[in-house]
Amino acid sequence: MSTAMSKRFPIFERLRLPAVASPLFIISNPDLVIAQCKAGIVGSFPALNARPAEELDRWLIRINEELDRHNQKNPDRPAAPYAVNQIVHRSNDRLEHDIEACVRHRVPIVITSLGARTDLNDAVHSYGGITLHDVIDNKFARKAVEKGADGLIAVAAGAGGHAGTTSPFALIQEIREWFDGPLLLSGSIATGDAILSAQAMGADLAYIGSAFIATNEANADQRYKQAIVDHAASDIMYSSLFTGVHGNYLRPSVVAAGLDPDNLPMSDPSKMNFGSGGNTDAKAWKDIWGCGQGIGAVKGVVPVSELVDRLESEYLSARTRLLAA
Repeated sequence: MSTAMSKRFPIFERLRLPAVASPLFIISNPDLVIAQCKAGIVGSFPALNARPAEELDRWLIRINEELDRHNQKNPDRPAAPYAVNQIVHRSNDRLEHDIEACVRHRVPIVITSLGARTDLNDAVHSYGGITLHDVIDNKFARKAVEKGADGLIAVAAGAGGHAGTTSPFALIQEIREWFDGPLLLSGSIATGDAILSAQAMGADLAYIGSAFIATNEANADQRYKQAIVDHAASDIMYSSLFTGVHGNYLRPSVVAAGLDPDNLPMSDPSKMNFGSGGNTDAKAWKDIWGCGQGIGAVKGVVPVSELVDRLESEYLSARTRLLAA
């Protein structure tokens, strides 16, 4: 992130790498978020992962307390801030409750998805927090900023879970023509070289998800973690069947659920559902495993700290090569 941007949004100054770990449904939990923040990148989780709803308060208390203790012991190496993801779609009947919890615990960053609301942004701004909204095209980006979002997450082709189909080059270029706030890029980012590439395109931060599924701290089935290691971009398929929103999923998990990836039933966008978790007996992301096309870079299940060490080493090496060219 540029010096000018850091001055406008000092919350990002503590980052070891220009990276945000994306919120992973079911998978992101306090253990994962705390490890990500201690490693020096923004950790995040979907509010809906804390179940029942009352559990969200306990998660936020634990995250705040553990990061505060870390910062007291390591004043020269403070933890990065964390973020909570809110699904704004009308099927999320917990939204009001979860936003109130974020305000009560002064969550530093709130990531909003599938709907932009001025009142939600105002609530986060009331205590000094910032909001980032994920978008798949320029039209939604403009709407999000008009409703008060501080920053945007460009979810480009190849991203895990719910994703768009636009090239990252095109999406970043179109947004940067008019938007000078924090801009993150999501889509197949699993190496330090890709983080630097995101910055070269015009993004401030990389948004990384699938690589963190294959970490010790992630709340994922061991088979899921190993599948991230064993498969590559050619094993990813794109479908809207499972939630009503198009997303990228591991083809082998669809087969294991008894479905034919090449002959899936038609989905109905009007049945988009984030309350129960899906539109089929096989649920995303419990049975149908979401992930992005960048998983070919993941070679093993490792601790978060080791993954971030690799990303930093690759990032610094790529930057050195670029400067020497």
